[in-house]
Amino acid sequence: MRFLPYASLLLATACVPLGTPITSTAPPAANRASAGGPAPALRYADYIYSPYVQSVQCYVATGANTAVFQPPVVPLGQSPSLALEFDVLGSQAPRLTAKLVHCDANWQPSTLIDNQFLNEINEFVITDYRVGIGGKVPYYHYRLGAPSVKISGNYVWVVQDGAGVPLLSRRVLVYENQVAVSLQAALAPGGQQRFTLQQLDFAISYAGVELVNPAAEVQVVLRQNFRWDNARYGLRPTFVRDAERRLDYQYFNYENTFPGLSEYRYFDTRSIQVVGQNVLHLDPRANPVAVALVPETTRAGLGYFQYIDTNGRRVFDSREYGNGTNNADYADVTFQLKADQPAPGPVYVLGALSDWQLKDAYRLAYDEATHLYTGHALLKQGYYNYDFAVARPDGTADETYFEGSHYETENQYDLLVYYRPPGTRADLLIGYQALDANAHQ
Repeated sequence: MRFLPYASLLLATACVPLGTPITSTAPPAANRASAGGPAPALRYADYIYSPYVQSVQCYVATGANTAVFQPPVVPLGQSPSLALEFDVLGSQAPRLTAKLVHCDANWQPSTLIDNQFLNEINEFVITDYRVGIGGKVPYYHYRLGAPSVKISGNYVWVVQDGAGVPLLSRRVLVYENQVAVSLQAALAPGGQQRFTLQQLDFAISYAGVELVNPAAEVQVVLRQNFRWDNARYGLRPTFVRDAERRLDYQYFNYENTFPGLSEYRYFDTRSIQVVGQNVLHLDPRANPVAVALVPETTRAGLGYFQYIDTNGRRVFDSREYGNGTNNADYADVTFQLKADQPAPGPVYVLGALSDWQLKDAYRLAYDEATHLYTGHALLKQGYYNYDFAVARPDGTADETYFEGSHYETENQYDLLVYYRPPGTRADLLIGYQALDANAHQ
């Protein structure tokens, strides 16, 4: 990642989910299933099932300070380097376990049994946890590493309580380099759209492996900033070069384009004694600490402005005590967005903090008298990226309404290549390539 040398700068901003702050110290049963309510159904996606689970991070533990920005994608043989961290609010540390679920290319559970992708029993007791120290909001911080897997592909990492009720799930990817993938940025076709869209052309060379009917059987997924909500699926090769054993994907109807958007908004709550960047004021005497962010305005129609961001992600830290994993406190953070008139749909805060989903907890309310959208949420101290999104009628997020879009914006892209060998029951992830478009020098 080209922004890694700027780690000290990156750890200076932050973002907030919107909802009622949770400060209860009651036992963190998932959605109160143990109190008689139905247990939540497992989703094969990045999801949090309990309001007591906060600050989830899933990444590749490289040992660097910026490792939390590395998406959970590893080569086969390196799955133990995957790390999962999260907090459970409350004054008790519940007994939690984790398991892996193997999925197909469409994120549905496969028919494999556990010993076909694992060498050990698929239930892992989480023993690495620490109590949050010195903050007003009590919590326990949990950490675990992934087991070694036998085959490449899609996995869902599930954490559950003692009753087997899911608390959180995270998608992780294990790949192998059976094919050679080339991924490059290109200009989008057409007039004005080439100034707002980013196009990704790619090709797959399979000279080193035997693939049966690759034009039909190879599946690809193209992602922007490691997101799943706007990933491109169902892309078929535009040229099949049998003699060269190569598949080319070059489209002209925007199938492989994304809005460039703008660099992400940010704020810094690493300190709860002095205001950080884009913080208007804070009250350290409140319980929890109250933080109000600087009122934001729309960026649609404005020119591109360059600065270094973390592409929607966040990191937790405490400037007062260091070691943000269990020394950082939680704060009730208020978002503010000026708008002369209401947007054509509900407005949300969007980013890694919301799992890139339009969640009710992140929805903003509009005040006609003040022309202001506001909302608040309980967030751990740290640096956050985020943007504002408007919900379309079909439930997807329109980020261009308030953020605008520019082809110059720095974004990260990656391409996933899947193939199921004949006679098998697993979609293997046989190729992977990442690209930093418009990387800042």
